[in-house]
Amino acid sequence: MSEPISLGGRRELFIDNFLLERLDGTRQHLHAPERRGYVLQVQPPHENACTACYNLIDDRDGGLLLYYRGFYPIGSDYADHHQEQTCNVALSSDGVHFDRPRLQRFPQDPEGKPGIAPNTIWHGYEAHNFCVFLDGNPEADPAARFKAVGGGAKNRLFGFRSADGIHWERLQQDPLDVEGAFDSVNVPLWDPAAGCYRLFSRYFDVVDDTRVRAIQSCTSEDFIHWTKPVPHVYDEGVPQEQFYTNATVPCPGAEHLLLSFPMRFLPDRTLDTEGMDYPGDGLSDAVFMSSRDGVHWDRTFRHAWLRPGRDQRNWTHRNQTPAVGIIDTGEGEWSMYISEHYGWSDNRLRRVTVRPWGFASLFAEVRGEALTRPFTFAGSRLLLNYATSAAGSVQVELQEAEGTPIPGFTLDTSQPLFGDQIEHAARWRDGSDLSSLQGRAIRLRFLLQDADLFSLRFA
Repeated sequence: MSEPISLGGRRELFIDNFLLERLDGTRQHLHAPERRGYVLQVQPPHENACTACYNLIDDRDGGLLLYYRGFYPIGSDYADHHQEQTCNVALSSDGVHFDRPRLQRFPQDPEGKPGIAPNTIWHGYEAHNFCVFLDGNPEADPAARFKAVGGGAKNRLFGFRSADGIHWERLQQDPLDVEGAFDSVNVPLWDPAAGCYRLFSRYFDVVDDTRVRAIQSCTSEDFIHWTKPVPHVYDEGVPQEQFYTNATVPCPGAEHLLLSFPMRFLPDRTLDTEGMDYPGDGLSDAVFMSSRDGVHWDRTFRHAWLRPGRDQRNWTHRNQTPAVGIIDTGEGEWSMYISEHYGWSDNRLRRVTVRPWGFASLFAEVRGEALTRPFTFAGSRLLLNYATSAAGSVQVELQEAEGTPIPGFTLDTSQPLFGDQIEHAARWRDGSDLSSLQGRAIRLRFLLQDADLFSLRFA
């Protein structure tokens, strides 16, 4: 028997098969986000049909910053490298209502032309795909609390820093020491589990003589010098699909997991584009995948995480693009944001919500079981994230590593849990205290009846 998993007190989500050994009458189910209202509508002349590249930051001081490409010179030659592009910012205290601040960091046109938007934080071609993150590195310079990358040419990705998220400067005049084409949204982040910076970018692979958009990543200790990019690796038999963007983030509260929400692009499918300000071929949706090392990616769920839906203006190219970032907006919900109506005059950003740690679940319609692999834990209680019907329930049994039920924690002494709880302690006839089992290799056996089980942790 292999060594038991060292779970400790970390939270595990049922988004892959890491913890699972056997399913009997249960299946893993991907949960689509719920569309809410839109939070940003483009405002000409400073924004237009190609406003895009949204990324959100919780500054940990009660504020949210939404960064995005504001002005894009539609119709210009080499528009992606045009110096008139801007990165703008909108601010929010609740993740629902966003305002464009009047920063006036750049001079307005003296001839009365529209000039640069008052909420612009960067002006230049690097604004084409300016992507920000809050640096969680404990050794990070406070003057570089916010970091970003921007730029869109081969081996010409620039690094930026800011103390407040508003006033920015280049980390150095030269590009970062990193290889790549960088022609899409390049996502930088601090990986607290690995203790390094990661950068996720797009490259073109060749599959059956066809160029396919794909994702690669590299790492860095100092954010300046980077390893050679490594293409994402998937399980055997998983087909290569066109991934235009990646929107990769560490999972909040389970940062050992990396979550990615690629915009999946289908260049050979096109519906009606009449009336678009920026017409183009292709359709797109969003998918979900996860990783535990940043290189090997699990695609347990190969279907769409978010479909275009009934809105016909989402059935055009480069829509359903997830913004980078997951925001806790309280009341048992996380907010994410999706680009809609790209290429149209009413281009906008919509908020969607997901259950905390609820991207996927173990699900049984009538009755089903799931058995985990052996693991050790730290804590005295088992906390479960679940939802049942009025008639449904969740029960759990603790077993020895070889499968023998542990007295006092058997299925017939497990109190059925029913309701809808983000974190609720499992209980047995004699209570919920598991401290006597800490450090001991055990398994969990779940019995689900008309129920979803999203995540677990010991505390």
